[in-house]
This record gives sequence, C-alpha cells and structure tokens, in this order.
Amino acid sequence: MSLPTPDHSSKLPSRLAAILPWAIFLLALIARLLPGARTIDDSYITYRYARNILAGQGFVYNPGERVLGTTTPLYTALMVLSGALTGGVNAPFPQIALLLNALADGVVCLLLLRIGKRLGFQFAGLGAALVWAIAPFSVTFAIGGLETSLFVLLLVGTASAHLEDRHNLTMLLAALALLTRPDALIFIGPLALDRLWQVIQLQRQKLLSVRHLLVELLVFLIPTVSWMIFAYLYFGSPIPHSLAAKTLAYRLSPESGFIRLLQHYATPFLEQLTFGIPWIGVGLVLYPFLYLVGGRRALQQNRRIWPFLVYPWLYFIVFSLANPLIFRWYMTPPLPPYYLFILGGVETLVLSIAGARARKTGDLHQTGAPPLGQAARLVMIILVVLVPTLLSLRDWQLHPDHGLDRPAPSMAWYQLELLYRQAADILAPELQKNSPQAPTLAAGDVGVLGFFTGARILDTVGLNSPLSTRYYPLDPAYYVINYAIPPQLILDARPDYIVILEVYGRAGLLKSPLFWQLYTLRQKIPTDIYGSNGLLILERKAP
Repeated sequence: MSLPTPDHSSKLPSRLAAILPWAIFLLALIARLLPGARTIDDSYITYRYARNILAGQGFVYNPGERVLGTTTPLYTALMVLSGALTGGVNAPFPQIALLLNALADGVVCLLLLRIGKRLGFQFAGLGAALVWAIAPFSVTFAIGGLETSLFVLLLVGTASAHLEDRHNLTMLLAALALLTRPDALIFIGPLALDRLWQVIQLQRQKLLSVRHLLVELLVFLIPTVSWMIFAYLYFGSPIPHSLAAKTLAYRLSPESGFIRLLQHYATPFLEQLTFGIPWIGVGLVLYPFLYLVGGRRALQQNRRIWPFLVYPWLYFIVFSLANPLIFRWYMTPPLPPYYLFILGGVETLVLSIAGARARKTGDLHQTGAPPLGQAARLVMIILVVLVPTLLSLRDWQLHPDHGLDRPAPSMAWYQLELLYRQAADILAPELQKNSPQAPTLAAGDVGVLGFFTGARILDTVGLNSPLSTRYYPLDPAYYVINYAIPPQLILDARPDYIVILEVYGRAGLLKSPLFWQLYTLRQKIPTDIYGSNGLLILERKAP
C-alpha cells in the first residue's frame, strides 16, 4: 500500500501550532495539581529512605540495616536533593513528588509532539500528547508520588534523542532511566543494538572516531557503574532486595501476568468503561493492527525509531514471562509509544482513504500528494485526537468517595493508605517514645506505617527485611488472596506491634493458638478491602 504524504494543507495553522504544545503542557500540570497528592504506599518507602539520608542515618530504611529495598535510586536521590531545599527531614515529600511528576509528564507531552512531528504524524503526536496529559494511568501515579513519571520522561527523552542522533544525550538519558528503574533494560537493549549497527556502518566508512565512541560509552558507564560500585560496597549487591522478595512472597497463577497485560493492551484508552468488557475482544485485534500500520509508516520516515516501536511488545513479553504481581503502575511505561503508533495507524488509514478518493477523482496536487479536505481533517481530529481523549476521561470523577474532594481519576484509589495512616496515628505516640530498645512494628504494607510512625519495621514481605524472605515460599494453604503472613516469622521475630489486613492472616497466623498466647487484638479498623474483615492492630502481651 502506497502511503501518501500529506501536503501543507493538512498542517495546523501556525499560530495554533505554536500555542498547542504549551496548552497541553499546562493541561498536564492542571490534571495533576488539581487532584492533589494521593500518595501510594510504595512511595512512602522511597520518602523514608530519603528522610533517613537527610537525617544522617545513611541510605537505609531501618537505621543500622543496609538493605537496598528500593528499585529507584535516582528518584530517591532526587527526593533527597529536593528535600534538602525544602525542609530537610521535615520536607513535604508528597507535595515535592507531585510537582516534579507533573512537570515530568508535561515534558513527556512535548516530547510526544516532537517525535510525532519527526515521524510525519501531523495529528497522532497531538493525540498521544493530549491523552497522556489526562490519562488515568499517567495521572494516578504522578499524584501517587511514584517514580513512574520520571521513568517515562527518561524513556521518551532517550527515544527522542536517539531519533535525532544526539548520541551523548541518548546515553546519558538511558543511564538515568536505568538508575530510575532496572526494567529500563527492556528499552536500552534494542537501543544499544541499533547504535552498534550504526557504529559498524560508520566505521566501515571511517566516519566515526574512536574518541567520539569512547565519550558515548563513558557518558553511559560513569553513572551506572558508579552506582553499582557504591551499591556493592554499601549494600553488598547492586540488585534491589525487593525484586527477590516480591518473587518469593506473592502467590500467582503462571498465566496471571500475561492475562493482565493482555487486558491492558486491549483497552489502552479504558474503553471497557464505555463499551463494556466485550471490547477487550475487539481491542485484541484492532490495536495490534493499527500499531502495525502506524509503525510501518514511522519506519518509512526514520528507521531509527524501531527500538521505541518494539518496546511495548518486549515489555509485554518480559513481564508475561517473569510473571510478577502486576501492580497498576507497571502498566504505564509502554503507553506513550503504544498511544503514538496506534493513533499513527488511524492517521495513516485516514490519509490512505483520502488519497484513494483523490486518485479516483483526479484531485491531486502537482507533487502527487492528495489534499486533505475539511471533511477528512475533521475525521482525523475526531478519531485521532478527540475520541481517545474522551474515552480516557471516562475514568475521572468530580467527587471521589474518599480522600480529597477534588476531581481525580477513580483509578487514583488510596483508601487503604488512609486506613494505614489512621493506624499509624494510633500507634505513633508509643512507637516514637525514647527507650533503650526501640519497638518493632510488623506489617505487610510498610510505606505509610513506616513513614508516619518512624518505628523500626519488620517488613513481612521482605522488601526491606531480608529476614522475612527465609520464610518463603509459604504453604499455599495459608493464602486466601495472593499474599499471606508467614506465621513462623511472627512467632520467631516477635515484633511489638503488628498491623495487617485480616485476610493476610486469616488462613494461617490468626489460626495459631500460640500466636494468640503472645498477642492481643488492640483495635480493628472496619474495612472490607480485598475481602478482609478489617485492618487489625495487634499488640504483644507483656511477659
């Protein structure tokens, strides 16, 4: 199929073209600042690391315990730097993260417009940028305080720099992406292959000096190797302990990751909210087809885009095979290229139809390019820009049923975090007392509890407590959902307090007579989250 190139009549008016990027950037900021911080539990783990560094206690979660329990050292460093400028140990980390993430996502919008333009997509870049500005999968984790926005910015920035042959910048951004999340390797691998192939070609033509190549390598290796050396010397390993802990603690069916990703890739604009669950069957066919059409056109414009093009599908394969517990924020990184090339496919089909009609009527310019009439332009704007944006907006609600009464995506659910904050407020006065032996608080979700109590934490999942991983894998009989507390861990460690959802201990810990000889139920906070019969605050009995 010959793909027509749109002539200048398809372009936006110059004044509108100049204003639109900054209007979308502003929209991205508003869409994140308006809901306010709705901080996710995992974010507080990063904040606690940052606060301990600022307090002079080192890169630790529990003082005196050098455990790398975070997968995002760069974001932690960014929190440290920002915190040092805004109050030190008392810095407002959720608000800092909200502002930085909003700015990061705004820049992602500008980069999507830039990439789209370089690939010849007059409307797909605009559509992808506008969707990203308001997409629940983007907004939720920006206001949730996670590193997701920074990670996506670095990935998209790396792709843009690579496309423009800005090699040193590409290497720097790739290194920073890897220091933000280790799964950046899924993108960096193909990127390195493409650059290696280009280097081989240039070397054959003697157009690339060894000096320039060495500088590129150093730009990537200096930050990454420096971190690895530090992590090895400080923690004993550069591999985050949390990776192994999650693999051991959660019980999943072998196909759970694949199914979850399949559903996600079939509904990138949350179409199920409008068309219902049957849309998944449509999306499984429609979107790969559109992606191929858009990707083919992009490759015709610039073959250097192929690492960015294959990234969403490599991400799909890697996470399906690894089969971790798919947290909601794992679904976000592949979305920018997924949006761009799907919408590029729609744009390409509209142009092809317009070209076929023009050839039939003989209405061609001297260049052979078909004019894009008002009707075709309107169809393009509706299908490529408005429809995906309006579909994505369906998840937004004016008055969430919990937390701040401000418009926000319903996906930005943090009811459990609010309950943990309630438990933290109950225990904080006792846990923060000065005593010869600091009391220990055990929990399966440690972010909120650890940050707001300041207590020594026994992380029963094992993200920050290597001791816990010795008790996994756990007997499947103890699981009601995908996680359960190892009873023997509690009986051996005997923490002073335990805060858990009842469902985490229903089939195991809470059935143990020995446990009840040692502990008493201090308070139950009503909740049915995950089918739980409350959030339990348990206290060890006096000897």
